[in-house]
Amino acid sequence: MRGGTPCPLASLGRVHAVEAIELTKVFGQTRARDGLSLHMERGSILGVLGPNGAGKTTAVKVFTTLLRPDSGRAIVDGIDVLADPAQARARIGLTGQYAAVDERLTGRENLEYVARLFHMSHADSRRRAAELLERFDLVEAGERVALGYSGGMRRRLDIAMSLIAKPAVLFLDEPTTGLDPRSRLAMWELIEELGTEGTTTFLTTQYLDEAEALANRIVVIDQGHVIAEGTADELKDRIGGDRLVVTIASMANLGRAAEALAPLASGRIETAPDEPILFVPIQTGGGVIPNAIRVLDDCSCSVVDVEVRRPSLDDVFLTLTGASPDDFSAGAAS
Repeated sequence: MRGGTPCPLASLGRVHAVEAIELTKVFGQTRARDGLSLHMERGSILGVLGPNGAGKTTAVKVFTTLLRPDSGRAIVDGIDVLADPAQARARIGLTGQYAAVDERLTGRENLEYVARLFHMSHADSRRRAAELLERFDLVEAGERVALGYSGGMRRRLDIAMSLIAKPAVLFLDEPTTGLDPRSRLAMWELIEELGTEGTTTFLTTQYLDEAEALANRIVVIDQGHVIAEGTADELKDRIGGDRLVVTIASMANLGRAAEALAPLASGRIETAPDEPILFVPIQTGGGVIPNAIRVLDDCSCSVVDVEVRRPSLDDVFLTLTGASPDDFSAGAAS
């Protein structure tokens, strides 16, 4: 997939782990997915980013047979999700935004219960539960009722439950939302380990640093379309090299400051929404900060801060979507 162009399976000569071809889903007047096309390779981690309401969770629900699109195709491990949802469900694991743990059961009982839903024998259910309790460092907690688990422990158990049947593709929908920093880092380590072991993972996240740390490739969606895709470095390169980040004292002087800095810029100057901050693309070289301070002083624009930095994913997201990463919220629909 390049630039959102669909890639028919026949033309690729191989089966992708996950593929969307012109997926559309309408909720009232809102088109949560408007011709979405993407694909991911087996054994990789794909990070899916987008502003609130872009449709990330909607895509996960379509791929995991929880929601039917109005048009388009969704394919998981070579199975058309719409044509054969039962076979597709046998090939996926899902961890949603909220842990699907039964608080009345112990950790072991939760795992064995899910195993039985996959028609495993009692012996196989016990064996698989024991394997996953050890794999996710939950052996000591395995006989405790899940009601007493911490948020991080519930998340680990939730992911373990989604791996019971050794799925071809694991879907993680904002798996670290609501976790404290320590639990979040522990979850990063777990997801990274799963990737190292070859687990194909479709990861939606509201954290840009999370996508950069974990994903082999990143897809940015906005208004139902893929607007960019690539590695973190490739996405950063799309918006140029180093940037001068200038914070001035007053929003009223933003236009005047941009005009004064224009001779130093190697491209279009961007501004932050509702903040007196300018992002000025520059050619690498010495003396740019003193020059910027001088020209701003000459136009009576009081400077609060000036720094040079390489583009981050935050910059990419702002440039591509016009939305700040701060617009993300854990409780918003995505």
